[in-house]
Amino acid sequence: MRTNRRTFINCASLAAAGNILGLRPFGALNALAQTASDYKALVCVFLFGGNDANNTLIPFDTTGYGQYSSLRGDLALAQNTLLPLTPAPNFALHPSLPDIQTLFNINNAAFVANVGTLVQPLTRAQYQAGQTAPTNLFSHPDQQLEWQNAAQSAATPTGWAGRMADVLGSSYNQGATIPMITSVAGDTLFCNGISTTPVSVSPGNLNGASCSEGAECSARQLTAQALLTLDSGISLVQADDSITTNAYAYAKTLADAVQSITPLQTVFPAKNGLAAQLKQIAQIIQVRAALSVQRQIFFAGIGNFDTHADQLGLQSTLLAEISPALAAFYNATVELNVASQVTAFTMSDFSRTFQPNSNNGSDHAWGSHHIVIGGAVKGGQIYGAYPTLALAGPDDSGSNGRWVPTTASSQYAATLAQWFGVSTAELPAVLPSIGNFATNNLGFV
Repeated sequence: MRTNRRTFINCASLAAAGNILGLRPFGALNALAQTASDYKALVCVFLFGGNDANNTLIPFDTTGYGQYSSLRGDLALAQNTLLPLTPAPNFALHPSLPDIQTLFNINNAAFVANVGTLVQPLTRAQYQAGQTAPTNLFSHPDQQLEWQNAAQSAATPTGWAGRMADVLGSSYNQGATIPMITSVAGDTLFCNGISTTPVSVSPGNLNGASCSEGAECSARQLTAQALLTLDSGISLVQADDSITTNAYAYAKTLADAVQSITPLQTVFPAKNGLAAQLKQIAQIIQVRAALSVQRQIFFAGIGNFDTHADQLGLQSTLLAEISPALAAFYNATVELNVASQVTAFTMSDFSRTFQPNSNNGSDHAWGSHHIVIGGAVKGGQIYGAYPTLALAGPDDSGSNGRWVPTTASSQYAATLAQWFGVSTAELPAVLPSIGNFATNNLGFV
């Protein structure tokens, strides 16, 4: 396992704090509420493992469905089970996505087709000729990181959300009491900037930190905090102590703010991990005025979409968690009167091969389809170019349906970044390869 400063701090924080459960590198935070002018928030939902987009957004017209069903074999979904999209009648959704169908049909959700990691535009012929492509394609860890850092390789140590916080820090959140970026899914590259750091929330933990030692917890936590004031003389330990001290401060800030919170009336699904994360995000948005924030970025995640076997059952279960969770989150933004100020979007390692494998599953691929949800979304549309469903066809990188992306993940990110407040002049600092593409705004928001 690679050990870097982030990994060290993650471990050292727990030791320095007396092994307080739930305390992550930048603070185990919870929830809060209210209103700020010119407020905007981005919410990334990462589908870890590589969601099979081929069975998420499906051709519904006679010719398109015929191509789909003849090549997908045992993975093909029956046409009469699919959920038609009224504004886009040639397409339908997986049967586990009824809430996304509703949001799409009322123009509050859109799809962006065949998006993937790219350094420059590529065709099948150019890819096969060896023109520049992202490194280690089809690798889970590399592609997860390259989606998050919008770079050619996983080695770039900052994420594009973190770089947005770097760029916008002097324009927004001047009096903020917490960082611009919050993760409810642990320590992620997406959130890390050069001059800014994120905070991490443990969903549902309103006390900021927890302990399993019963009556001894209070004394142990006081001792842990006292230890943070000692000068060890070791720079990494001192840096970790500073981070952990900030964690306690953020927890107190949130605990104080939550005193006046009015519980959300929106009902989030029970026993649904993603719903718990999104409810926590909604609560933090609810206290935005108390936190003095005008811009916020959130990171949530769900997995495991690595469906090499039993794909139909596994994906159905996961999508059935995502659909109501995202719908509840959208409804919460309506309740908070910020639906047009909050945009949620999906990312994933990659899609999966169109051709099934021998285990009733599919293998790692490349270009994928993604969902964008919010009141500002120009919904009811499919943006980008849906691939030609032909093995070894014009969009296949090889011969089993690994689609060469026709839209770069950096273009997808640039569209969201500009809505969020990043100027075109600032885009290269956030997305260094964006100048290689003819457009930096896909128009979906």
